[in-house]
This record gives sequence, C-alpha cells and structure tokens, in this order.
Amino acid sequence: MKESTGIVVKAKMQKAVVVRLERRVQHPLLKKYIVKRTRVMARDEIKCQEGDLVAIEKTRPLSKNIRWRVVRKVGFRATPEAVDEAPA
Repeated sequence: MKESTGIVVKAKMQKAVVVRLERRVQHPLLKKYIVKRTRVMARDEIKCQEGDLVAIEKTRPLSKNIRWRVVRKVGFRATPEAVDEAPA
C-alpha cells in the first residue's frame, strides 16, 4: 500500500481527520523547488489531535470522501504554523 506522512490540520469529526500532505516538486522552467500541499481525509481510530504528525496509508473507499487510514502517530508539532491552513 502507498504510505505518506502529514500533519493533522482538522480533528473535529468523530472518526475522521483532515491531513495536509506536502511534497517538493521542481518548477519546469525556473528549476526551483516548490512545496505543493494536498489535503486528504483519513479514518482515525487512534484519536489524533491537531498538529500531530501522522503516517497514513491508502485504502479502499471507506466513505464518500475518505480514502486514507491513519496507521500511527510519528510525532507532535506544537508550533502554531503547523496547524495553519493554506488555501487549497
């Protein structure tokens, strides 16, 4: 299965969290690296909180929007900019 790590940006639902994934891609013309952000919903049985660094894996569709599952907590980022939501 595909596995990624990301930061929990929203944990107000009962069994789901919103996780922000970041990846670095090179600009095709300028050759500078840009951070691309993607927000995904993941099923959370561990009860993560906002700001947690979690490992998620791709799974079968669990609901209308949930296609990922939280595997484990990797760490915790207590800084305020860890939870800020960038425009999608």
